Amino acid sequence: MTVPSRAAAAALLLSLDPPPWALAHARAVAEVASWLAHRIERRGIALDRLAVEDAALLHDVDKLLPMGDPARALPHGEGSAAWLTRQGHPELARLVASHPVTRLADGEAHRRWAAFASREERVVAYADKRAGQRVESMDARFASWARRYPGSWDPATAAMVRARADRLEADVCRAAGIRPEDVRRRRWTSAAMAAASRTTGLVGAATPDAHGAPAA
Repeated sequence: MTVPSRAAAAALLLSLDPPPWALAHARAVAEVASWLAHRIERRGIALDRLAVEDAALLHDVDKLLPMGDPARALPHGEGSAAWLTRQGHPELARLVASHPVTRLADGEAHRRWAAFASREERVVAYADKRAGQRVESMDARFASWARRYPGSWDPATAAMVRARADRLEADVCRAAGIRPEDVRRRRWTSAAMAAASRTTGLVGAATPDAHGAPAA
């Protein structure tokens, strides 16, 4: 299987008619992941940057599926993986399956993931923890999750989840040779969305980024 082009990945996302908030988040995560992957490559560490970009752009597709779609019945992340496999892209499935922050609360599953996850999986998971509608610190992301899902974890579990997220951050930033506060976006999704729109007629390429201007 070959990894789809950027434009093909954008077309897959646009085919699900994402609302503006979902499109802005997908683009932010994809551009953060691209920036991280680029920095990691520059340090001589091998990874599949296109796969990282595609998976980051498509990590939340299960949230956009119609209620009758069987992938909606699966846990978040696994649903995205199942849908991508169904679309002929199983090479992206593993990269999205375990990205949700809730997976950090699953002890045995997280231990296996921490031991065997690929560099690509780690970058996608970390990028999702650094981008809401724009680049944010993990403090801001975790505060947002706490506001949106109050009482989801007891204090001990919440502390454990944050500690595991901190270890993920340290691992990815060490590979990229950066500090967490250095993380930026590598803007590519606007061109991909425009190319997808020209090819398919789907709308969405001109959706503004979090600062109110198209992300070039």
